Amino acid sequence: MTMKKNLLLLISLMLIISSSVQAKSVIGNQHQQLLLMISNDWQATQGKLYQYEKKQNKWQLIKGSTSVTLGRTGLAWGLGLHDKQVGQYKKEGDGKAPAGIFTLGDAFGYLPDLVTGLTYQAMSKNDYCIDVNGSAYYNQIISSEQLGEDAIKGSSEPMRRDVHLNNDQVYKKGLIINHNSENISGEGSCIFMHVWRSIDKPTAGCTAMEETHITSILQWLDKSKQPIYVALPKAEYLKLKKDWGLPTVK
Repeated sequence: MTMKKNLLLLISLMLIISSSVQAKSVIGNQHQQLLLMISNDWQATQGKLYQYEKKQNKWQLIKGSTSVTLGRTGLAWGLGLHDKQVGQYKKEGDGKAPAGIFTLGDAFGYLPDLVTGLTYQAMSKNDYCIDVNGSAYYNQIISSEQLGEDAIKGSSEPMRRDVHLNNDQVYKKGLIINHNSENISGEGSCIFMHVWRSIDKPTAGCTAMEETHITSILQWLDKSKQPIYVALPKAEYLKLKKDWGLPTVK
């Protein structure tokens, strides 16, 4: 009888532990806006983006099936709100967009001001995102005017690409995806959502789209609703959909 009681106690304990582990991956009710990107597989350089808003504790589709481009070598797991997953993880310079659950940071762009519910940062010619392994400013947007030229040495990410890179418009409007928010060197940096060059030109690891779509998304997003971005290949989406509390894509 004692052995039976101990067995039941052990099973109950295991269920509690399992439940608590699962709960870490579930998207909390504080997150009221969702950008969900689904690609065909890990190697895909294109995907579809869906906008949802939570109403009465259910995800309601706001806009669906916006075409986006991804990293030139597809996707790999990123560092976000999700639990550690089995599989390849994103590294600096691998050309992969991060998969997982991520909070969203500030909006940014070339214009002095922008209509958005996020905090907006107008970029200057002195602003760079640091993608240099070992830098004290890794995965951060900094100003050479404030920190000096040595701080940006080696960075390939000027935030005013129109000024530094032959009128490049991809960062004209964008927002920060909070991958690797602890800024661990080598784990991937400067992950954004921004304007694409075209449907057939993938990114270095960001999610990109037509300017009209990023404009609409920036106008819709509201930081008080704690929006999140979820990026997954289709097979992973189907496997994790229930545990992560994701909506059904029709």
